[in-house]
Amino acid sequence: MRDAVIVEAVRTPIGKGKPNGALAHVHPVELLAHTLRTLVERTGIDPALIDDVIGGTVDQVGEQAMNTTRYAVLSAGFPESVPATTVDRQCGSSQQAVHFAAQGVLSGAYDLVVACGVESMSRVPMWSNVPPGADPFGPGVAERYPEGLVPQGISAELIAAKWSIGREQMDAFAVSSHRKAAAAWENGLFDAEVAPLEGVARDECVRPGSTTEILAGLKPAYHDPVFAERFPQIEWNVTAGNASPINDGASAVLITSSETAARLGLRPLARLHSFAVTGSDPLLMLTGVIPATEKVLRKASLTLDDIDLFEVNEAFSSVVLAWRQETGADLARVNVHGGAIALGHPLGASGTRLTTTLVHAMRERNARYALQTMCEAGGLANAMVLERV
Repeated sequence: MRDAVIVEAVRTPIGKGKPNGALAHVHPVELLAHTLRTLVERTGIDPALIDDVIGGTVDQVGEQAMNTTRYAVLSAGFPESVPATTVDRQCGSSQQAVHFAAQGVLSGAYDLVVACGVESMSRVPMWSNVPPGADPFGPGVAERYPEGLVPQGISAELIAAKWSIGREQMDAFAVSSHRKAAAAWENGLFDAEVAPLEGVARDECVRPGSTTEILAGLKPAYHDPVFAERFPQIEWNVTAGNASPINDGASAVLITSSETAARLGLRPLARLHSFAVTGSDPLLMLTGVIPATEKVLRKASLTLDDIDLFEVNEAFSSVVLAWRQETGADLARVNVHGGAIALGHPLGASGTRLTTTLVHAMRERNARYALQTMCEAGGLANAMVLERV
């Protein structure tokens, strides 16, 4: 029976998604092309052998329009015969690319495939693909949810209220993320996964000196009197300090079968064991990681205790803390090298960024099983289990 394994995983450093960010001068196509070239350089493969390149991008407009992944393939110098497509499952877009790529290998449709992602939020701001006054949802959704859906920040506040997660908890979790990320950089644990770009070698948003006292001084990021009246249970504890920032970055993983890896002289980093995707309440929006975790563990015939490491995307502290309450997972095994609150969240790149960090952490910590899951706009979530080989 065929399997699917990751043989290389790389990412750019992550820059601030602002005009003065370290990578703001780099076109998103070039961000992604850099990771594709790095995959080829590190593995020594002939890029002509790549059957497909599947990329994730969320705001597919402007400089990220017209199938960005295809042009990254061409910019990277791959043969014109190498195809590419760009997918959108919101924040989980490039994790979905991993699922599609691995499923293609498992089915025999692919022998060698790249899953990747990019987002330049400095050059293509979030919601750029929705012009002012446009309705991306349509009348059927409005009829089904007559009171209206809400932005993600309000969902994060609703989650905090529902699971009784206070400001101190959220801020403490955020500080922990920064400290873990800073320690990982200090100990050289990101060296194998990060491909420096144009003089930028480190993630720009990591704040080693962050403290709960500093974060306590930040104002609520999403307070709105209309939503305050609609949702009186909200305490307005989500701030810029306990949520992920906006960022620029790209990431990519090379996926093949064990048989093809052996033939090409490639060493697998991890086997892609099991996959799940699920929908959840689009009002709470970000809680799909809870049923997705349960679903992928059932598919894998594993329990939570079997999992040595977790990557749960830190869109907001409240999301990970609610997931932890429901699953009972040990936070000491979660995002061990820091998460998106510290490292950053370049939307389309985050899925394969998490995967890249996870496979390298698995090798460094000799972990057998690892689980990755991501919340996504619209009430969606992806989850997958990786196994050391």
